[in-house]
Amino acid sequence: MTLDDLRVFVAVCRAGSLSAVARDLSCTQSAVSQHVKRLERETGVSLLERQPRGVVPTTAGRVLEAAASEGLVGLELALRRLRDLADGESGTVRVATGATTVRHFMSDAVVTFRQRHPKVNLEFRTESSSRACFDALADSDLDLAWITLGRPVRGIEQRPVVELPWVLAVRAGDPLADRASLDAAALADVRLIRLPPTSTSAAHLDAACADLGVRFSFDTSVADWDTALLLAELGVGRAVVPALPGLSVPGDGALRLIPLPALRPLPVGWAVRRWDALSPPTRAFAHLVESYQRDSARA
Repeated sequence: MTLDDLRVFVAVCRAGSLSAVARDLSCTQSAVSQHVKRLERETGVSLLERQPRGVVPTTAGRVLEAAASEGLVGLELALRRLRDLADGESGTVRVATGATTVRHFMSDAVVTFRQRHPKVNLEFRTESSSRACFDALADSDLDLAWITLGRPVRGIEQRPVVELPWVLAVRAGDPLADRASLDAAALADVRLIRLPPTSTSAAHLDAACADLGVRFSFDTSVADWDTALLLAELGVGRAVVPALPGLSVPGDGALRLIPLPALRPLPVGWAVRRWDALSPPTRAFAHLVESYQRDSARA
């Protein structure tokens, strides 16, 4: 059995398809199957169950997949750290983020990090959700992901950094625009712009509303917070969003942001595979982001 056998087997378990993994690896389905068969010969048990729409791991396969995933992650992190140690202050910090994360949460840290570590590359990969960030961490050589904190995920450590209070975003001139704050219950009959229903932030908002016995109604859906803010500024609708760093409350210009203090804040922060295995430059970047965000929260 080889490391490639284990890598391919883990990929097949996650994809549920031999052909999909073959496409990703630019090889034949037969070649992928040979990796699995070699593992089955070595272990003496069946590892995959063929089904009409793909494959699923057997009970034995799930045991091997869990152990192999953890072992491969640890090995890859060790190899990355060895390369970083060999490179000294060079190397690369790879970060998965949402579409607007760098602008709202990391811009000052990026500038400072570049000044302090001019030989270290910064790479950002845009993902559509916290779930996608978790998957990217597990399946690639990414170091960090900036996420909305949620339920525990196997093999991922979540590190809270800051909590974002919720605000109601409306256009100046809206009947609610001059309110200093609002009770969430006052919005029960107001139709809102909805955050992506499958997103972690939407789940947090729904849970915070449930704590208060409040249920919002929606007439528009958007993919990210910035789009919701833009539509509110244009007067297309009202949106309940986190108070993002850099946005003034109660707001200025055509946009007003009204605090909703009764709603439980939204926790955001880092996701990593293993914090203690991060390279020194990666930890330095993460700590810079944390420092700027906590200073901003105290201001």
